[in-house]
Amino acid sequence: MRVLVVTAVPVERDAVTRAFGGTPQILALPGAELHRSGVFDVLAGGAGPAAAAAATAFALASAPEPYGLVVSAGIGGGFAPAAPLGSLVVASDIVAADLGAETPDGFLPVTALGFGRDRFAPPPALVREVAAATGAAPGPVLTVSTVTGTAARTAALLTAYPGALAEAMEGFGVAEAAERVGVPVLELRAVSNTVGPRDRAAWRIGDALAALTEAFGKTGPVLEGWNRHDH
Repeated sequence: MRVLVVTAVPVERDAVTRAFGGTPQILALPGAELHRSGVFDVLAGGAGPAAAAAATAFALASAPEPYGLVVSAGIGGGFAPAAPLGSLVVASDIVAADLGAETPDGFLPVTALGFGRDRFAPPPALVREVAAATGAAPGPVLTVSTVTGTAARTAALLTAYPGALAEAMEGFGVAEAAERVGVPVLELRAVSNTVGPRDRAAWRIGDALAALTEAFGKTGPVLEGWNRHDH
């Protein structure tokens, strides 16, 4: 089974491919490139849900052979204390946290407006297997277009989405593209910062990238051996 891994930026892509060892084969795509290591094709698709969806859709449509799984991967913010710096989170739900409408009574998700969807659920058995292999905490991961930078916004997100463990900017876009062609999706994040008042000096990007590499070293065999029809 061939696996497409979509990150936002090249440093995340490189952190993933380091887990597989050796020098990846580079395959050119218009406006992007795939780094191929064994059954894994790793793509830096850009920041934000729109770029992620477009890059994922193009890669899926251009593939010479079909993918059996798409993984949104990278670093992200963790909600304290559930997801501390350097920890791993695997999404039980991939949630579009700011897709909807503001009202005098608060935020309404797009589903409350009577159209669209605001979440995707990765295969539960696969989530459990990845969590067991990596030590990642399973739980909802929120997709946002603006990184949270205040205590008030943090509280509002946790009120709207109790149990959320992390936020990032690409998962929902990747999931939208994968859903269109019927391919399962997974999201795996290493925590680089705490969601809340913005303090760039407190971010631990290097540690998170190292954790991401370690995570794919452990989860690679799980993904290679996974068969969606066996679960």
